[in-house]
Amino acid sequence: MCGRFAMDAKTDELIQEFVANGGDPQEWWKEWHGSYSIAPTDSAPIVRDRGDGRFLELVRWDWEKPKNMRPGAPLINARVEKLAAGFWAPAFTAARCVVPMRGYFEWTGEKGAKVPHYLHGDGLLAAAGLTWSMDVRGEQTRCFVVVTREARDAGGEVHDRMPAFLTPDAMDAWLEPVKLDRPGRENMLALLDGSSTAIASTIEQYVVDRKVNNVRTVDRDDSTVIQRAG
Repeated sequence: MCGRFAMDAKTDELIQEFVANGGDPQEWWKEWHGSYSIAPTDSAPIVRDRGDGRFLELVRWDWEKPKNMRPGAPLINARVEKLAAGFWAPAFTAARCVVPMRGYFEWTGEKGAKVPHYLHGDGLLAAAGLTWSMDVRGEQTRCFVVVTREARDAGGEVHDRMPAFLTPDAMDAWLEPVKLDRPGRENMLALLDGSSTAIASTIEQYVVDRKVNNVRTVDRDDSTVIQRAG
C-alpha cells in the first residue's frame, strides 16, 4: 500500500458509521472537515475502545521506528505477516484500532511519470490499524499505522499490498478491548484474513488526475482528486 488515502467523511457520518450509541469526538471535530489526500505524518480519525465504548480520535499517521531501522520515510504500515511476534506484537495484542477510509491511492509507471489509481469500495472502508502513544520530537503523541496484506483486490494489478479491511463483525472483534494471548492472536489473524479477503472482492480501481501526485500542492479539499480521469 502506498502512503496516501482519502477520508472525506465528516464527524457526524463517522459517528453514525463506526461509533455505537453516538460517541464523543470532543474538541477535535472543530478541526476535522475531511480530506481527499491524507499523507504520512498527517492526522486522521481512528476508532478505538479502551473499555468504555468506542470513540473517535484524531491521530498522527506515523510510528517511532525501531532503533535498528535506518532513518528515512515515516513508518506507516504494519505487515499482517509480522503482527503476532516481534516489534508489532505489543500493539497487536492490546492496542488495535480502525482507520476509516473512503479509498486509497496506488501508483504505476516510472518516476516522473507516475499514474495514480484510486481504489474504493461501496462505501466507507474500515482498515485494521494499530495505535500507540510515543515520543515525537520531544512530545508525547498518539500515532497509528495501517495493517497491510498481500493484495487480492483490483489493486493487485497496481500494487502487491493492500490495507487489511474489516467486515462489521470482524471490526467488533478487532476493537474489543482485550489483550490477546497466543491462541487469541492466531484466531484474530485468521479472522482478519477472512474478513480482508471478503472485502477485497468488492474493491474497484480507476485512474485519477495526476494532480494528486504532488503531496505538497494537491488541494486536500478538492473532491475531483478522487474522480475518474477524463
